[in-house]
Amino acid sequence: MTAAASASVGLVEQAAKSLLNKKVDGVKPQTNSTKNNVVTSPKGNIPCPALEPQTTVIHNPVDGIKESSDSSNTTIEDEDVKARKQEIIKLTEQLIEAINNGDFEAYAKICDPGLTSFEPEALGNLVEGMDFHRFYFENLLFKNNKPIHTTILNPHVHLIGEDAACIAYIRLTQYIDLQGRPRTTQSEETRVWHRRDSKWQNVHFHCSGAPASPLQ
Repeated sequence: MTAAASASVGLVEQAAKSLLNKKVDGVKPQTNSTKNNVVTSPKGNIPCPALEPQTTVIHNPVDGIKESSDSSNTTIEDEDVKARKQEIIKLTEQLIEAINNGDFEAYAKICDPGLTSFEPEALGNLVEGMDFHRFYFENLLFKNNKPIHTTILNPHVHLIGEDAACIAYIRLTQYIDLQGRPRTTQSEETRVWHRRDSKWQNVHFHCSGAPASPLQ
């Protein structure tokens, strides 16, 4: 090989090495970003909050009141009717909460002393007075320390004049049995309310289905 050819080969090899070692501008090494997409679970088990005695009301979209398509026709009477119906629903909530809490004193305050009722516990008989109900408060409800949650489904209120009303609804009761298992019972209830001396009282109720107070 001549000296000129040898020099030419050396220049080519040098240029090739230069190209191989040259870094391309604007190209950054790829990194693994999967660690940014990892969702970590909280350490330890977070205890669920205790279910306290409470009542939830789930309404129908319209409770017997049909509004005019012309908003200018809405009357004060319609608003008054809605308010009175809501008052009856609220009273029913208070009564059921008194049952769930085993509070006979609160229950008796909103019930007529001569309260009449048909209920599963009475085995088809008409019960009159408060003694029958007091037995369950003193021997079952008062001693129950497990959480109870009640849902009132689609309450319908019928106003009967100025001082009387009737409410019908489905009642779902959630509770914990003796084995610690969650249970749900359903009853269908109707209650009649009467206002005396500006005070509403439950004068009659009819309960079908499961007992209003689950035996645990």
